[in-house]
Amino acid sequence: MVETCTDTRKSLEFAMSAPSRGGGRVRAYLEFVVAILYFFAARSFAFRVPPRVVPDEWYPLASQAVLALLLVFGFAAFGFLFDRQKHPISAQGWPTRPGWPREAGLGLAVGWAAVLICVVPLALLGGIAVVLSTHAAAWGALAADAVFFALVALVEEVMFRGYGFQRFESVVGPYGAALGFALFYALVQAVQPGSNRASIAVSIMVSLLLSTAYLRTRALWLSWGLNFGWKASRALIFGLTISGVGGHSSVVVGDPMGPLWLTGGGYGLDGSWMAFGVLLFAFPVIYRLTRDLNFHYNAPVLIPRGVAVDLDAAARQQHESAMGSAEPAQTSAEKTLVQILPATNPMPPQSASDKIS
Repeated sequence: MVETCTDTRKSLEFAMSAPSRGGGRVRAYLEFVVAILYFFAARSFAFRVPPRVVPDEWYPLASQAVLALLLVFGFAAFGFLFDRQKHPISAQGWPTRPGWPREAGLGLAVGWAAVLICVVPLALLGGIAVVLSTHAAAWGALAADAVFFALVALVEEVMFRGYGFQRFESVVGPYGAALGFALFYALVQAVQPGSNRASIAVSIMVSLLLSTAYLRTRALWLSWGLNFGWKASRALIFGLTISGVGGHSSVVVGDPMGPLWLTGGGYGLDGSWMAFGVLLFAFPVIYRLTRDLNFHYNAPVLIPRGVAVDLDAAARQQHESAMGSAEPAQTSAEKTLVQILPATNPMPPQSASDKIS
């Protein structure tokens, strides 16, 4: 009972700190546009500043870290100033609620499983030429590579399912926001060298899957873990190319062999129809795994407000209107006081002799 009350209070606090829907759709749309413009400005700044202060080998990690900080705290400032959010980072999708590490781990497991389902047929039908490095320095750099992909996943979640997504959802609804940001993400990926029709389809499917994970849980922990597992497992464990860019892992380098629909060619699994099918079948898995989370965090929260209501009087009035009122009580003027004396046996009449005697 105590745990239920605590969870209810947490849900109430999160609902109160959620993005305000006041101001109408026009204001929400303008905030969405500002969020998109801020993303491109922050991205441009983050990829220009780090080379001046960090070595070249740390440039990718430093730029992603700067971009993540700019997006998280920048969008938090938007939520605080524009929407008067009490907890803007939590409302952005990062609530430290009970079970959040489990949600992230669950997403990581689903992402890893999706990669494994793609790699097993690839290894059986074609093959993967793997080159391993046993140098200690390479294993040390592997940790930095893992942090890099964790930051990449965080940046994508904040941008494509954070503040901007929430404001756009206020305009077009959850399904419209998911589809709109899926097209936006596919457009961003389409400008990458080597992209094709399969890569665009996979980009749309990945974005829809991650948006579903967010909408089902109203937090970014699950979608972040799924995004991180989908990218890092391919790059760091199997050494595969990610969106046409290879050499992410300092320990393992994989060169897949097989048909284009299976390997994605030089673009990697992001451009394979095999990955498209696996991600498509991941939707029912996400729905099943998030059943309890969806019930808990998407149930409407009733926030008390307005004037007090006498529920007993209202129920009594409803009952009387349905059953008919009772006979009216008599007024004080109609009341009659009746006194009932105790019954006594009458005395027999006395005779004249009795009176003389």
